[in-house]
Amino acid sequence: MEKGKLIVFEGIDGSGKSAHYKRVCARLEAEGIKYNHIVFPRYDNESSSLIRMYLGGEFGSNPADVNAYAASTFYAVDRFAAYRTDWGKAYNSGEFILSDRYTTSNAVHQGAKLADCELEGFFDWLYDFEYVKLGLPRPDLVIYLDVNVETSLRRMKHRQEKTHTAADIHEKDITYLENCLRVADKAADYYGWTRIPFETDGAEREIEEKHEEIYSIIKNAL
Repeated sequence: MEKGKLIVFEGIDGSGKSAHYKRVCARLEAEGIKYNHIVFPRYDNESSSLIRMYLGGEFGSNPADVNAYAASTFYAVDRFAAYRTDWGKAYNSGEFILSDRYTTSNAVHQGAKLADCELEGFFDWLYDFEYVKLGLPRPDLVIYLDVNVETSLRRMKHRQEKTHTAADIHEKDITYLENCLRVADKAADYYGWTRIPFETDGAEREIEEKHEEIYSIIKNAL
């Protein structure tokens, strides 16, 4: 049987990624299109325990206290557990899977800890580790939502105030977020992700305009 389709939403914190993901999910449901959805990390599952310890600062208060390769394994284990216990059967039966974050997030958030000269080796190692060694499916399409750091910070602050939550060690570190954006741009080029521009002619794009572009891209990929 032919494998299913795996489409991934990616972007740094505050890029609008999760909001657009939810809009697409709602529209797929409204149009009666069958799909499965998953959000990473799965904070309410045991497989994310090392991620929660890491983001909570138990291994160090700075993201760099845990190197890119070690931290990547925390997130990869959560994906492996999800694949084997949750969505793998559906995917292998030919169903469509929509994911908010995936291996792509390791490329961005852990690659941000590395110098430019180390990125290509890390990008290659990461995809070999998750897609070959662990046997996870490769995405058929990665939708990358671009943003700038100022907007990212503003949106994260608004979210934290709305949800009464505190920033984790990633969200607190502005230099780290700047590096994430720099590396995400390189990863998008290296892996061939589909970019959704944040601005047009220096002006921030409307949410609905971006949604229509994203939805059209997804429908064409199915």
